[in-house]
Order: sequence, then C-alpha cells, then structure tokens
Amino acid sequence: MPRIVSLVPSVTELVCDLGLAQELVGRTGFCVHPMETLKQIPKVGGTKSVNLKKVRELAPTHVIVNVDENRKETAQALAEFVPNVIVTHPLAPLDNLALYRQIGNAFGRGREAETLCASFERSFREIQKRKFTQRKVLYLIWKDPWMTVSRDTYVSRMLRLFGMQTVPRKTDARYPQLNDLDVAGTDLVLLSTEPYRFREPHAKEIHRQTGKPVSLIDGEMTSWYGSRAIRGLRYLADFSASL
Repeated sequence: MPRIVSLVPSVTELVCDLGLAQELVGRTGFCVHPMETLKQIPKVGGTKSVNLKKVRELAPTHVIVNVDENRKETAQALAEFVPNVIVTHPLAPLDNLALYRQIGNAFGRGREAETLCASFERSFREIQKRKFTQRKVLYLIWKDPWMTVSRDTYVSRMLRLFGMQTVPRKTDARYPQLNDLDVAGTDLVLLSTEPYRFREPHAKEIHRQTGKPVSLIDGEMTSWYGSRAIRGLRYLADFSASL
C-alpha cells in the first residue's frame, strides 16, 4: 500500500478526491482542503520549508512536489530516501487533465481520474461558449513588497479564459516584484485572497491610492489546479460576468 506525502496544497485535495485519503500520511501546513479529512494527517512544515526529518520518519513511498511550490533542493534531498518523487508542473488550465491522469495512474485510480477529466471538460466547454468583456488586470499576490504574476503562469492563463489579461505584458520573472503600484493602462486591480490574505480594507486603500476599480478574488479558485479547478472555471465565469 502506498504511503503518500503531498507537499502541494491543491494536489493534496486532488489526492483525496481521487479516493486516496487513506494512503496520505503527510502534508504541509498549507494543505487545508478537505479540512475534516486532513485534520489527522501530520504536517511536515511549509511548501518552501519542508522538515525533511519529519518526512523521513513517515517513511513515504511517494512524495508529490511542484516546480513552483517547492524548492528544487528539497526535491533533490527527498529523492535520496523516497522511492518515488512525483513532480507536477501545470502551466495552463487544460494541463489539469494530464495532472488528474498523472496522479490517478500513479496510484491505481485511473477510473476516478477519468471522471474528473470528464467534469473538467464539461465545464471548459461551457465557458468556451460564453463571451467575456476584455480587461487588463493587475493581479496582486503579495504586499511589502508588492508582487504579481507574469503571463507565463497558470494564474494568468486561467484569467485569460475569462477576458482578463494580466499586466505587465513582459517580465523576466514569473512572479515579479513591483517597486510601486503602476496601474497605467490597467482597467482593474485584483487582490488575491492567497497567498497574501488581502481583505476589504486593502481594496479600499488601493482604490484611494490608484483611483482604479479594485476587486477581491478567491485565490484558491484562481490558482489551485487539481480538482478545485473544475469549480474554479465556474467561479471565474461568474466573477468576470459580475464585474
């Protein structure tokens, strides 16, 4: 029987939705969904600060990591004592199909993975039929310093499906820092609820500072690939239509 440690919050949820909760023996502190299921699963640190000693003590047969979420040196260290290190790296919404199959097939849950694929494809086809107003948006993920996302990210490609083009258009960094809130040419500022916990007072402050419309957006629905992305498609369709 596999012993799984997942170091990727959204994939931890996917593991559970594939019927593998009983095989999950470790998670990060940011792996919070499904909440009741995960309460009894030991934590092994954060996504960027994994406690390798705790992981070793759990004797996993598989550890799931992600190129963006986890450090390369962490994955390399894990590979020295874990038989199977599963690397994930979705970059676009349709990559969810390969992700479902990658995790499902690794643990004998191919049928469950295909069920998720069918659900995702149904939702994706529905949004393809809809027209969304085109907007240029500044999507903020952090404060002090301000940080955003480049167009070469899952988040940007997800938003693009719903008419929201992220700025800046070109940047060397995938998650660039901003020296100031330059909103020239921007129609809307979006404040993600994670990883930074932006709330309504932040929205009011930034609106006063920039004069631009500001909206809070559910970061999990926007940035979490995996099974939550199925609901994320529906959420973002409604979000875009409500602006």
